[in-house]
Amino acid sequence: MKLATFNVNGINGRLPVLLRWLGEAKPDIVCLQELKASQEKFPERAIRDAGYAAIWHGQRSWNGVAILTRGAEPVETRRSLPGEDDDSQSRYLEAAVRGILVCCLYMPNGNPAPGPKFDYKLRWFGHLIQHAATLLAHEVPVVLVGDFNVMPADLDVYKPERWRDDALFRPEVREAFAELVAQGWTDALRKLHPQERIYTFWDYFRNAWGRDAGLRIDHLLLSPQLAERLKAAGVDRHVRGWEKASDHAPVWIALKAR
Repeated sequence: MKLATFNVNGINGRLPVLLRWLGEAKPDIVCLQELKASQEKFPERAIRDAGYAAIWHGQRSWNGVAILTRGAEPVETRRSLPGEDDDSQSRYLEAAVRGILVCCLYMPNGNPAPGPKFDYKLRWFGHLIQHAATLLAHEVPVVLVGDFNVMPADLDVYKPERWRDDALFRPEVREAFAELVAQGWTDALRKLHPQERIYTFWDYFRNAWGRDAGLRIDHLLLSPQLAERLKAAGVDRHVRGWEKASDHAPVWIALKAR
């Protein structure tokens, strides 16, 4: 089974890129972030024509998450974090798919920091940590997937010294990520590539893609029941070089059959 995450940065404007990648990579489960489309503007017909069922939590112009599945229908279980049920921002979606609980998330950016946006990020992160602990307690296969807007370590950013005060790299955020992982989650990319400099995002500005000035902010965290099935993980970084590409590249894992 192949499971992937992809921040599409506007699903309708980049639909050709998404469809091209789906046809090439053929993932079984895909979590999307930053749809930037209201609920009724999600391109369901095009996604189904590509062979995928979908559930989505849209928001006009901003945020938005979706779960796409091939060969199975996703069964939605939650579309907000406990504690964030009244949040107007569409950032979380959860579904059961093929015996796996798939949790698709788009963490708040948090900039400028310090400030109200950073406070919101830390609060949201705290609710994620609490919910993640509850999920682990059920001892079922779970994956936390998405754009976490966190670089966990110096290895995950091209020039760490330039990012010390950024909301994606401040100590409070990295400590929260470490606290989350310490519950028992496995960072799939780092498990299989512990010392490799891997990026999943390259800004549109300052020729970041051409200079390979990237960040690793898209993550797949596996519960112990899934971590033991992990056999491969990678980034389809060539997709970032396509015409009208997102500033993120798809990140994927392959799981052994049960």
